Amino acid sequence: MQNAPMTVLLPDALLMVAVIVAWLNDTFVGDSGRRTTYFIALLSSLVAGIWFAVNAADNNVYYFFSHMYVVDAFASAMKAVVTLGFAVSIVYSRRYLEERDLFRGDFFLLGMFSLLGQLVMISGNNFLTLYLGLELMSLSLYAVIALRRSASTSNEAAMKYYVLGALASGFLLYGISMLYGATGSLDLNEVVKAIASGRINDVVLLFGVIFVVAGVAFKMGAVPFHMWVPDVYQGAPTAMTLLTGGGPKVAAFAWALRFLVMGLLPLAVDWQEMLVILAALSLIVGNITGIVQRNVKRMLAYSAISNMGFVLLGLLSGIVDGKAGGAASAYGSAMFYSIVYLITTLGTFGIVMLLTRRDFEADTLDDFKGLNQRSPVFAFVMMVMMFSLAGIPPTVGFYAKLAVLEATMNAGLTWLAVLAVITSLFGAFYYLRIVKLMYFDAPQDTTPIQSSMCNRALLALNGVAVLVLGLVPGPLMTGCLQAISHTLSL
Repeated sequence: MQNAPMTVLLPDALLMVAVIVAWLNDTFVGDSGRRTTYFIALLSSLVAGIWFAVNAADNNVYYFFSHMYVVDAFASAMKAVVTLGFAVSIVYSRRYLEERDLFRGDFFLLGMFSLLGQLVMISGNNFLTLYLGLELMSLSLYAVIALRRSASTSNEAAMKYYVLGALASGFLLYGISMLYGATGSLDLNEVVKAIASGRINDVVLLFGVIFVVAGVAFKMGAVPFHMWVPDVYQGAPTAMTLLTGGGPKVAAFAWALRFLVMGLLPLAVDWQEMLVILAALSLIVGNITGIVQRNVKRMLAYSAISNMGFVLLGLLSGIVDGKAGGAASAYGSAMFYSIVYLITTLGTFGIVMLLTRRDFEADTLDDFKGLNQRSPVFAFVMMVMMFSLAGIPPTVGFYAKLAVLEATMNAGLTWLAVLAVITSLFGAFYYLRIVKLMYFDAPQDTTPIQSSMCNRALLALNGVAVLVLGLVPGPLMTGCLQAISHTLSL
């Protein structure tokens, strides 16, 4: 631990100030200033994201606010990812929102509040801080999904997410209360010491862990706590789906790592056994159920479930026989996988929104027929994204899956690695089906694709990033391993 210079909190403070400025602009200027609100959200997130990335090179660990908030290499790296992911999301969403009269300050303010919640989730070092960050993110997402009040499907999706989210929050709070009652502290460092002392009733701890894992599984969308994911993905407007399925998934992984690894590491044997079941079910249900989906967003929801199964594989492979020798590689592979998943998700939903028009949602498989004839570049970008999600070389998704499977094998869970490979083969069917429709079917819609130069360039860069990271994954993987090693002092 180092003397904490307040300067490392400046990028967090920048986003907080940006929210206030955007809020004032939206309040006093109104609809005429919504472009200003958009640029405030975009520029602040870009600057903060780059700032976080620079801070990630600092290997020191800093604590603030009575150890309730921590800034370390892992936190800075993950904050950079979610913040830049938010910036890309709103760029992709701009035309979609304008054509549906949703290009309002409400969307950007709620998105920025959700982003602030994600930052608190990533840097929380106290059960209370972690919970507050989760609720700030979740409440903002509930509201942003319901922004299109005239659409019954959006309202239904928001209501389902809200009700189930409240239930999961109750589980989590109950688990936290049991852990607090057993250990006498909410601080992650103190909780670890108390559990490691061996003087606490194991039954109380186990019940607390069960409820905490249930809350973690819900936020990650793992089976059997996945019921909200397909309905929310399909029912919400596509721009809101991207906000829900992008950065929050990365933040949920970081949040789970804080909770389980940095707070409950002495109980790793217990929660790893639970994660084995959650991961296996997520891989099976996500990949097999996705095959029968005709709605692209619903298919991507089941894809998200199966991908979270892979992230759980990395989380459950860190401690073997009470030893943490492979923890850095296991948690680093999960971190790498979550970052790769975000990059791929951004590109996928970027293409889906590109194909939409006013009063037309390109959310069925038929809408992708003949895309290569309409736009070879965008068809190629979508093919790269599908290959990455399926884990086909030379895309980065292949390397991400390989790294997680290697960590799983090293943990002695060969049967789980085999299950992951087999279910991924099933999942490859619905990814490759979209490629087949784009390249081998006649287009049903010949309307020219409209998009700005910025969108086209960003989508092209998104596709190039997936390919380049697949060919040269070393720097990103090394960064993930170093961030995990310095943060956990491994």
